[in-house]
Amino acid sequence: MSKREGRADLLHTLITLSIPTVIEEVLATLLQYVDTAMVGRLGEQATASVSITTTINWLVGSMAGAIGTAVLAMISRAVGSGDKDRIRRLSGQAFFLATGCGGILGSICLFLSPYIPVWMGAEKAIQAQASAYFFIISIPMVFRTYTTILGASIRATQNTRTPMMISMTANGLNVVLNYVLIYKVHLGVTGAAIASAVSYSVSGLLMFYAYRKNNLLRWEWGSLSLEIPLMKECAKIGVPVLGTSMTSCMGYVVFAGLVSGMGTTIFAAHSIAVTAETIFYIPGYGLRTATSALVGAALGERNQEKLKETGNLSVALTVALMCLSGLTLYLVAYPLMRLFTPSEGVASLGAAMLRLVALSEPFFGLMIVLEGIFYGLGRTKYAFMAETFSMWGIRIFFTFLCVKVWNLDLTAVWLCMIGDNVCKALLFVLPVMTKKGRDRLFCTE
Repeated sequence: MSKREGRADLLHTLITLSIPTVIEEVLATLLQYVDTAMVGRLGEQATASVSITTTINWLVGSMAGAIGTAVLAMISRAVGSGDKDRIRRLSGQAFFLATGCGGILGSICLFLSPYIPVWMGAEKAIQAQASAYFFIISIPMVFRTYTTILGASIRATQNTRTPMMISMTANGLNVVLNYVLIYKVHLGVTGAAIASAVSYSVSGLLMFYAYRKNNLLRWEWGSLSLEIPLMKECAKIGVPVLGTSMTSCMGYVVFAGLVSGMGTTIFAAHSIAVTAETIFYIPGYGLRTATSALVGAALGERNQEKLKETGNLSVALTVALMCLSGLTLYLVAYPLMRLFTPSEGVASLGAAMLRLVALSEPFFGLMIVLEGIFYGLGRTKYAFMAETFSMWGIRIFFTFLCVKVWNLDLTAVWLCMIGDNVCKALLFVLPVMTKKGRDRLFCTE
């Protein structure tokens, strides 16, 4: 096979793996929009009851996500090397981790559910409702971790279609149950919580079934045992990813708090614009998952040329997609804002912010895909340092100055956010700017 044919084959594989993950991410986001709108029709208190614990839910999910990242990196590397015994052993450890993580997180969340809304500053009128909502969606926590961690195991074998189908089924079920339980049975926020819990359970069960049907991942119950050395390898990769998620989550909380003090209209425009932008960068995260799996496989094959080619093609494809995404966002900014708000002032201000951030989407895409490459290589410590420095040293520090010291407007705040994304992209580029750096990063020994 010629070098050109090899590159074309690799590009075809990357696109084939990426399409299901991109579709999965986009549809999940669209369904989240629908879910939010359905709860929103119940009134401000209902929306607040559901959204007050969003940050905690994100943090809880990031813990399983960190394990999933480590599992994907390790299994994909074993797939590349063709070591079927190691794949099965790693698969067994993934099951232990998913079950243990789900059990521990679920117990903690159920125990703390009465207190979390209070700690998050919820008004007394919604504390009981918010607590009940969080309690119900925490019941199927084991199934939630199955979806994330066992799903990562399946994707590591370069099967992205099955997790996509499961995600589509569960999210579609969630919307249907929301409609029935909220509007027909009149259970309100409790109905929304039950709908989410049922869809989480269905997703986890289907993912477990698909995981057990995967020939590469299948192990016998009698041979299943806890392997400490493999767990330590997983922790070495996963702990920095968890640190990245936590520092990022805390940064978003502080960032939102700084903007909320700028006034109701400004905060509304900011919040809606952030939500509206989500759908335009989500495809980049879908590509990142496929990239991590292919990078891990190439590393396992000890094929440095394929590893570099995978990185180059992934970067080119993701940046091209994000350029198209940014152009689309720039053109539809105002009508998109009007879908979320009837207020002319909020829509105009939010649209101006979206046009501004649209110009930086290629940098955001570059950051996303390079982070995926680092994750696939298992180089997660550097990603943690880059995220921490950029989030707190650029976004939070300069937003604080803009809001509290210089009294600047929302445009300055969004420039700080853009500066954070550009800085992260440049930090990820630094290690590959020289041939020596590329050789060190893509070393297969």
